[in-house]
Amino acid sequence: MTSALHSRHFWILTLAALLVAGGTFSLGQWQLRRAAQKEAIQAAINDKNSLPALNGWAFSATKNIADEIYRQAVFQGVWQAAHTVYLDNRPMSGRSGFWVMTPLMLQGTGQVILVQRGWAPRDFADRSRLPPVVTPTGMVTVQGRIAPPPSKLYEFKGADAGSIRQNLDLAVFRLETGLPLIEQVSLLQTGAPGEGLLREWAAPNLGVEKHHGYAFQWFGLCGLVVILYVWYQIILPFRASLRAQRSD
Repeated sequence: MTSALHSRHFWILTLAALLVAGGTFSLGQWQLRRAAQKEAIQAAINDKNSLPALNGWAFSATKNIADEIYRQAVFQGVWQAAHTVYLDNRPMSGRSGFWVMTPLMLQGTGQVILVQRGWAPRDFADRSRLPPVVTPTGMVTVQGRIAPPPSKLYEFKGADAGSIRQNLDLAVFRLETGLPLIEQVSLLQTGAPGEGLLREWAAPNLGVEKHHGYAFQWFGLCGLVVILYVWYQIILPFRASLRAQRSD
Protein backbone atom coordinates (compact mmCIF):
# COMPACT_ATOMS: atom_id res chain seq x y z
CA MET A 1 0.00 0.00 0.00
CA THR A 2 2.80 2.41 0.96
CA SER A 3 4.66 1.59 -2.25
CA ALA A 4 1.55 2.28 -4.34
CA LEU A 5 0.97 5.63 -2.63
CA HIS A 6 4.62 6.53 -3.12
CA SER A 7 4.43 5.60 -6.79
CA ARG A 8 1.24 7.64 -7.26
CA HIS A 9 2.79 10.62 -5.49
CA PHE A 10 5.89 10.32 -7.69
CA TRP A 11 3.92 10.34 -10.93
CA ILE A 12 1.69 13.23 -9.84
CA LEU A 13 4.76 15.33 -9.03
CA THR A 14 6.41 14.26 -12.29
CA LEU A 15 3.38 15.33 -14.32
CA ALA A 16 3.14 18.64 -12.46
CA ALA A 17 6.86 19.31 -13.00
CA LEU A 18 6.57 18.52 -16.70
CA LEU A 19 3.58 20.83 -17.11
CA VAL A 20 5.21 23.73 -15.26
CA ALA A 21 8.61 23.30 -16.92
CA GLY A 22 7.04 22.93 -20.36
CA GLY A 23 4.77 25.94 -19.86
CA THR A 24 7.51 28.25 -18.58
CA PHE A 25 9.89 27.12 -21.35
CA SER A 26 7.21 27.86 -23.97
CA LEU A 27 6.60 31.31 -22.46
CA GLY A 28 10.33 32.02 -22.57
CA GLN A 29 10.44 31.06 -26.25
CA TRP A 30 7.41 33.24 -26.95
CA GLN A 31 9.14 36.24 -25.36
CA LEU A 32 12.22 35.61 -27.52
CA ARG A 33 10.03 35.50 -30.63
CA ARG A 34 8.43 38.81 -29.62
CA ALA A 35 11.90 40.30 -29.12
CA ALA A 36 12.96 39.06 -32.58
CA GLN A 37 9.85 40.61 -34.14
CA LYS A 38 10.59 43.96 -32.53
CA GLU A 39 14.24 43.78 -33.53
CA ALA A 40 13.04 43.32 -37.11
CA ILE A 41 10.82 46.40 -36.70
CA GLN A 42 13.80 48.37 -35.35
CA ALA A 43 15.87 47.26 -38.33
CA ALA A 44 13.08 48.45 -40.64
CA ILE A 45 13.02 51.81 -38.81
CA ASN A 46 16.78 52.16 -39.29
CA ASP A 47 16.39 51.34 -42.98
CA LYS A 48 13.67 53.99 -43.33
CA ASN A 49 15.87 56.58 -41.64
CA SER A 50 18.64 55.90 -44.15
CA LEU A 51 16.40 56.72 -47.13
CA PRO A 52 16.22 60.20 -48.68
CA ALA A 53 13.53 62.43 -47.19
CA LEU A 54 10.15 62.31 -48.89
CA ASN A 55 8.73 65.45 -50.44
CA GLY A 56 5.04 66.12 -50.90
CA TRP A 57 4.91 64.86 -54.48
CA ALA A 58 6.63 61.56 -53.70
CA PHE A 59 4.49 61.13 -50.61
CA SER A 60 1.23 61.68 -52.49
CA ALA A 61 2.31 59.11 -55.12
CA THR A 62 3.03 56.42 -52.50
CA LYS A 63 0.61 53.52 -52.86
CA ASN A 64 0.80 52.28 -49.26
CA ILE A 65 1.45 55.31 -47.08
CA ALA A 66 1.62 53.25 -43.88
CA ASP A 67 4.78 51.57 -45.24
CA GLU A 68 6.57 54.92 -44.99
CA ILE A 69 6.15 55.27 -41.22
CA TYR A 70 9.39 56.52 -39.57
CA ARG A 71 10.77 57.84 -42.88
CA GLN A 72 12.08 61.40 -42.94
CA ALA A 73 10.01 63.94 -44.86
CA VAL A 74 10.16 67.59 -45.89
CA PHE A 75 6.78 69.00 -46.92
CA GLN A 76 5.74 72.38 -48.25
CA GLY A 77 2.23 73.55 -47.68
CA VAL A 78 -0.15 75.90 -45.92
CA TRP A 79 -1.23 75.51 -42.29
CA GLN A 80 -4.95 75.08 -41.70
CA ALA A 81 -4.71 77.03 -38.44
CA ALA A 82 -8.46 77.19 -37.82
CA HIS A 83 -8.43 73.43 -37.19
CA THR A 84 -5.58 73.35 -34.65
CA VAL A 85 -6.19 70.90 -31.81
CA TYR A 86 -4.45 70.74 -28.43
CA LEU A 87 -4.15 67.21 -27.06
CA ASP A 88 -4.15 67.38 -23.27
CA ASN A 89 -2.09 65.42 -20.72
CA ARG A 90 0.73 64.75 -23.16
CA PRO A 91 4.29 64.57 -21.81
CA MET A 92 7.60 65.80 -23.12
CA SER A 93 10.86 65.69 -21.19
CA GLY A 94 8.99 64.74 -18.03
CA ARG A 95 6.49 67.63 -18.18
CA SER A 96 2.79 67.32 -18.93
CA GLY A 97 1.09 69.74 -21.29
CA PHE A 98 -0.31 69.85 -24.83
CA TRP A 99 0.70 68.20 -28.05
CA VAL A 100 -0.27 70.75 -30.68
CA MET A 101 -1.82 69.35 -33.88
CA THR A 102 -2.41 71.40 -37.04
CA PRO A 103 -3.41 70.09 -40.49
CA LEU A 104 -1.07 71.03 -43.35
CA MET A 105 -2.42 71.40 -46.91
CA LEU A 106 0.36 69.90 -49.05
CA GLN A 107 1.44 72.05 -51.97
CA GLY A 108 0.00 70.96 -55.30
CA THR A 109 -1.34 67.58 -54.13
CA GLY A 110 -4.81 68.35 -52.82
CA GLN A 111 -3.98 66.31 -49.70
CA VAL A 112 -3.88 67.33 -46.06
CA ILE A 113 -1.73 65.69 -43.40
CA LEU A 114 -2.03 66.18 -39.67
CA VAL A 115 1.22 67.53 -38.22
CA GLN A 116 2.21 66.84 -34.64
CA ARG A 117 3.91 70.19 -34.36
CA GLY A 118 5.35 69.99 -30.85
CA TRP A 119 4.68 70.42 -27.16
CA ALA A 120 3.46 73.46 -25.24
CA PRO A 121 2.85 73.93 -21.49
CA ARG A 122 -0.64 74.41 -20.17
CA ASP A 123 -1.89 76.96 -17.65
CA PHE A 124 -2.94 74.90 -14.63
CA ALA A 125 -4.52 77.96 -13.03
CA ASP A 126 -6.82 78.39 -16.04
CA ARG A 127 -7.16 75.03 -17.74
CA SER A 128 -9.19 76.52 -20.61
CA ARG A 129 -6.43 78.93 -21.58
CA LEU A 130 -4.49 78.01 -24.73
CA PRO A 131 -0.72 78.46 -24.91
CA PRO A 132 0.68 81.23 -27.15
CA VAL A 133 1.52 79.12 -30.21
CA VAL A 134 2.42 80.97 -33.42
CA THR A 135 1.13 79.53 -36.71
CA PRO A 136 2.73 81.15 -39.76
CA THR A 137 0.54 82.06 -42.72
CA GLY A 138 1.34 81.40 -46.35
CA MET A 139 3.62 78.69 -47.71
CA VAL A 140 5.81 76.97 -45.11
CA THR A 141 8.37 74.15 -45.17
CA VAL A 142 7.96 71.53 -42.46
CA GLN A 143 10.59 68.93 -41.64
CA GLY A 144 9.76 65.76 -39.74
CA ARG A 145 9.17 62.04 -40.02
CA ILE A 146 6.12 60.04 -41.01
CA ALA A 147 4.47 58.72 -37.85
CA PRO A 148 1.38 56.81 -36.77
CA PRO A 149 -1.63 58.94 -35.77
CA PRO A 150 -1.44 60.42 -32.26
CA SER A 151 -1.59 57.79 -29.54
CA LYS A 152 -4.85 57.52 -27.64
CA LEU A 153 -5.40 57.94 -23.90
CA TYR A 154 -8.37 57.12 -21.73
CA GLU A 155 -10.91 59.90 -22.07
CA PHE A 156 -14.10 61.00 -20.39
CA LYS A 157 -17.27 61.62 -22.37
CA GLY A 158 -17.23 65.02 -24.00
CA ALA A 159 -13.43 65.26 -24.11
CA ASP A 160 -13.33 64.72 -27.88
CA ALA A 161 -14.59 68.11 -29.04
CA GLY A 162 -13.35 71.70 -29.08
CA SER A 163 -9.79 72.96 -29.28
CA ILE A 164 -8.62 71.07 -26.18
CA ARG A 165 -9.12 67.35 -26.50
CA GLN A 166 -7.91 64.12 -25.00
CA ASN A 167 -7.69 62.17 -28.27
CA LEU A 168 -8.04 62.78 -31.99
CA ASP A 169 -9.56 60.20 -34.33
CA LEU A 170 -8.41 61.13 -37.84
CA ALA A 171 -11.40 59.58 -39.60
CA VAL A 172 -13.80 61.54 -37.39
CA PHE A 173 -11.65 64.67 -37.67
CA ARG A 174 -11.74 64.41 -41.47
CA LEU A 175 -15.56 64.44 -41.42
CA GLU A 176 -15.64 67.22 -38.84
CA THR A 177 -13.34 69.56 -40.77
CA GLY A 178 -14.29 68.61 -44.33
CA LEU A 179 -10.58 68.51 -45.18
CA PRO A 180 -9.14 65.78 -47.45
CA LEU A 181 -7.16 64.53 -44.47
CA ILE A 182 -4.89 61.50 -44.77
CA GLU A 183 -6.13 59.08 -42.09
CA GLN A 184 -3.40 56.43 -41.98
CA VAL A 185 -0.46 58.54 -40.81
CA SER A 186 0.63 61.92 -39.48
CA LEU A 187 3.83 63.97 -39.64
CA LEU A 188 5.90 64.34 -36.48
CA GLN A 189 7.61 67.71 -36.86
CA THR A 190 11.26 67.71 -35.81
CA GLY A 191 13.95 70.32 -35.48
CA ALA A 192 14.74 73.16 -33.14
CA PRO A 193 12.10 74.63 -30.83
CA GLY A 194 10.09 77.44 -32.30
CA GLU A 195 6.66 79.00 -32.63
CA GLY A 196 6.17 78.47 -28.88
CA LEU A 197 6.73 74.71 -29.18
CA LEU A 198 9.30 72.18 -28.02
CA ARG A 199 10.13 69.21 -30.22
CA GLU A 200 12.11 66.92 -27.92
CA TRP A 201 10.30 63.80 -29.07
CA ALA A 202 11.29 60.55 -27.42
CA ALA A 203 12.86 57.99 -29.74
CA PRO A 204 10.62 55.01 -30.55
CA ASN A 205 11.00 52.46 -27.74
CA LEU A 206 10.00 48.98 -28.83
CA GLY A 207 10.83 47.35 -25.50
CA VAL A 208 13.17 44.65 -26.86
CA GLU A 209 15.11 44.57 -23.57
CA LYS A 210 11.85 43.98 -21.69
CA HIS A 211 11.13 40.84 -23.70
CA HIS A 212 14.64 39.54 -23.13
CA GLY A 213 14.21 40.14 -19.41
CA TYR A 214 10.90 38.28 -19.33
CA ALA A 215 12.42 35.41 -21.31
CA PHE A 216 15.26 35.16 -18.79
CA GLN A 217 12.74 35.01 -15.94
CA TRP A 218 10.67 32.26 -17.59
CA PHE A 219 13.73 30.17 -18.49
CA GLY A 220 15.06 30.70 -14.97
CA LEU A 221 11.80 29.44 -13.48
CA CYS A 222 11.85 26.47 -15.86
CA GLY A 223 15.40 25.62 -14.79
CA LEU A 224 14.48 25.96 -11.12
CA VAL A 225 11.56 23.54 -11.50
CA VAL A 226 13.81 21.00 -13.23
CA ILE A 227 16.54 21.33 -10.59
CA LEU A 228 14.09 20.96 -7.70
CA TYR A 229 12.44 17.96 -9.32
CA VAL A 230 15.74 16.19 -9.97
CA TRP A 231 16.98 16.96 -6.46
CA TYR A 232 13.89 15.91 -4.50
CA GLN A 233 12.56 13.13 -6.73
CA ILE A 234 15.75 11.51 -8.00
CA ILE A 235 18.90 12.48 -6.09
CA LEU A 236 17.54 12.48 -2.53
CA PRO A 237 15.62 9.18 -2.92
CA PHE A 238 18.71 7.62 -4.54
CA ARG A 239 20.94 8.73 -1.65
CA ALA A 240 18.38 7.49 0.86
CA SER A 241 18.33 4.11 -0.92
CA LEU A 242 22.12 3.90 -0.78
CA ARG A 243 22.14 4.67 2.96
CA ALA A 244 19.48 2.03 3.53
CA GLN A 245 21.54 -0.57 1.62
CA ARG A 246 24.67 0.26 3.61
CA SER A 247 22.82 0.01 6.93
CA ASP A 248 21.56 -3.45 5.94
